[in-house]
Amino acid sequence: MECGFGPDGGKTKTNGVCAAARKNRLDGAHGGKHAGRACWIVKDTLDCGHGVQGNFSEKYPICMDCRFYWKVREEEGTNFEVSLLLTTYMHDK
Repeated sequence: MECGFGPDGGKTKTNGVCAAARKNRLDGAHGGKHAGRACWIVKDTLDCGHGVQGNFSEKYPICMDCRFYWKVREEEGTNFEVSLLLTTYMHDK
């Protein structure tokens, strides 16, 4: 999303690196680095307007309004991996 919360982002000095940028178990999901293109699955991610978000069930309604989520869905088309499957990857690897 180029939000500035990645490992080399400009916002990390004040807020740290986002949990999605550190989640190796989802590396490659939807063609992203770490969980960068599956951030809605990761607990305690940083978001551009809501601060630190909680777990999946708390944040998913917010993610449903996120332009980035819908961009990933559109770009992935039939290859889009549903949230339940991505959650399984987080526990299996």
